[in-house]
Amino acid sequence: MAADVRNEGARGPADLRLRRGARPATTHPHSPDETSHPLRVAIIGGGPGGLYAAALLKRLDPTREITVWERNAPDETFGFGVVLSDETLGGIEHADLVVYEALQKDFTRWDDIDIVHRGTRQTSGGHGFAALGRKRLLEILHTRCRDLGVDIRFRVEAPDPGRLAESYDLVIAADGVHSTTRETYAHVFHPRVATHRCRYIWLAADFAFDAFRFEIAETEHGVMQLHGYPYAADASTVIVEMREEVWRAAGFEELDEAESIERCAKIFADALGSRPLRSNKSTWTTFRTVVNDRWSHGNVVLLGDAAHTAHFSIGSGTKLAVEDALALAACLEEQPDVPQALAAYEEERKPVVASTQRAARASLEWFENLRLHLDQPPRQFAFNLLTRSRRVTHDNLRLRDARFTEAVEGEFGCPPGTPPMFTPFRLRGLTLRNRVVVSPMDMYSAVDGVPGDFHLVHLGARALGGAGLVMTEMVCVSEEGRITPGCTGLYTGRQADAWKRITDFVHTQAPGTAIGVQLGHSGRKGSTKLMWEGMDEPLPDGNWPLVAASPLPYKPGGQTPRQLSRAQLTDIREQFSAAAWRAARAGFDLLELHCAHGYLLSGFLSPLTNQRTDAYGGSLEKRLRFPLEVLDAVRGVWPDEKPLTVRISATDWAEGGTTAEDAVEIARAFAAHGADAIDVSTGQVVSEERPEFGRSYQTPFADRIRHEAGVPVIAVGAISSWDDVNSLILAGRTDLCALARPHLYDPHWTLHAAAEQGYEGPGITWPAPYRAGSRRPQTGRTDAPKPRLTLGS
Repeated sequence: MAADVRNEGARGPADLRLRRGARPATTHPHSPDETSHPLRVAIIGGGPGGLYAAALLKRLDPTREITVWERNAPDETFGFGVVLSDETLGGIEHADLVVYEALQKDFTRWDDIDIVHRGTRQTSGGHGFAALGRKRLLEILHTRCRDLGVDIRFRVEAPDPGRLAESYDLVIAADGVHSTTRETYAHVFHPRVATHRCRYIWLAADFAFDAFRFEIAETEHGVMQLHGYPYAADASTVIVEMREEVWRAAGFEELDEAESIERCAKIFADALGSRPLRSNKSTWTTFRTVVNDRWSHGNVVLLGDAAHTAHFSIGSGTKLAVEDALALAACLEEQPDVPQALAAYEEERKPVVASTQRAARASLEWFENLRLHLDQPPRQFAFNLLTRSRRVTHDNLRLRDARFTEAVEGEFGCPPGTPPMFTPFRLRGLTLRNRVVVSPMDMYSAVDGVPGDFHLVHLGARALGGAGLVMTEMVCVSEEGRITPGCTGLYTGRQADAWKRITDFVHTQAPGTAIGVQLGHSGRKGSTKLMWEGMDEPLPDGNWPLVAASPLPYKPGGQTPRQLSRAQLTDIREQFSAAAWRAARAGFDLLELHCAHGYLLSGFLSPLTNQRTDAYGGSLEKRLRFPLEVLDAVRGVWPDEKPLTVRISATDWAEGGTTAEDAVEIARAFAAHGADAIDVSTGQVVSEERPEFGRSYQTPFADRIRHEAGVPVIAVGAISSWDDVNSLILAGRTDLCALARPHLYDPHWTLHAAAEQGYEGPGITWPAPYRAGSRRPQTGRTDAPKPRLTLGS
């Protein structure tokens, strides 16, 4: 169930393999006595995934003995409607036309999404949904399995999976989110189950919504939301969701099922047209995200919710289970034995599922933090909701519904024909002509801290490439504050002169591009090898002593820093001040204070790296004290008309470290002391971190800081496409986007983004010598003449 279910990926390779490779059922590549072609298959769980796997395997080889154990009766199921994407339906069509045609007869289809908030309804079209009742889906699969000869045993608990594994060639555990099989072999699968902050209840209404409907209710107890969609001509699924604390404050904890349903119907009476709601043994619950390190053990394999779950707000549960079944069947046909087939299945499906789970996590967290966005203009709020999971993007939505997207752009302030990324942004006396930032990237190519020709070419090329702001690498405030011997500095006049050569080039040859300097001190992460020689590895010789908030090495076996004394803190504060003064004389347009990634100032902020018992350790207020002293000193010498930003790690990705809530308070404190924007990164504070990587994975932290602290933000972290930049900015999740690796791949990334979008306005300027390259070069023809006639046999 989701606003973006149709955009969840191209048709999977398993779908196409089954289409090509589904041979006549009377033949198979292995003799019946080979374990490579499982003949006896046990399936635990009779949900859509388990039933579809049974049907596929039986259809591919009618000699198989396939048994499905389902503890419930045939008509007992949780929930009401099921949404399937066009991609999933395509896979079903190619693998089993009988099931596909049966589904087609019962599907309810629609294109629109309605977002209702504060009495205003915004409608976006072109999305394309297909849904049917969950009971009807199971009926279709029951019929198909019976027709093929599958043995389905209702109201029967499956035998122990270990016993089944001994007597069957293959055991498929499709026993759901509370999988007994998964728990039996937890020591092998290594499951991780996370619960989340919202309660929800799955209900139904006896009428059909005319669109996928999201409705927001702001009550005296807090924000509640309705997710609704039709699944039959006279029925709709209705899910009511709210944060745990709102659920408790509203008294739902004390209500029985009937009272809860009646209360929900009253709260969302407008959406329901004052109609009642009904339940199917519905209870309030919290969503559980299931992740497993492994999906198979011997001849036992997990499928569907037993292996993974994805939040209902992107509608992927049934979709993923059906696609698992398709992939598993294909791998069993292709591979020479069961172990290799299960390994191939896991290798194929894991990346797809991980991507979907990242999108689902982004979606569920958006709804958990819905209150942050309530004050956005109506159209921007709707755009934000539609693009929350990153699966639907600005460009994708523009193709689906150009009128709606253009209305959002107009409300945002985009001139006609101007993508959001090319709208200007002002910080103090500096106006950036577009929203693209070349992120700080350490080059480790200086000699004695002096930037040379390499830095001139590196930064100059990216300035010519069209970004609104180009940032230097972390420039160190002292020789002892370097990360490596190849790091640049601003602690001598010679270094300042070398930087002025670079800023002069940018201002002369790339007018309209701003150049910023990032000042920092390595702290306990200093005196290490160049990145390509061994990142964070100590130098074999020539080491210099390290200092930090507390005497804790960054990595086991690394150099232990000295804890800074009060006098040393004063010295370092003055080093930052002196470097800022040199940066101003060198002609930089913006200064950023590096308080992230475990370097010195970051080390004071995190409770994992600051274990001091004096005035600079303990509470967050005390941990902030030294970074704020440095910021005050820098702001005191940095020109008042020039902006100053601060980069922070908004989470340490480690238990007991900086939290998202802490990050908001840190941002507020820096803003109160003169920071004009917060550059929001994460992690690299402790070596034992466990980041949750993914596309634009750090953006939610920037979004939260922007809305809760009320300060402009720079989002960074796996933002790689101009479509992502447009989406994040137009949704109001960030003010600027910083990109690193894309600018290493293509120094002219911003110019090319403009060319690919057909934009030629004031947000970009092609250098005169490059103007002839402002259009994509022609390539040879790759299309063949189309057939003129198709003659039958």
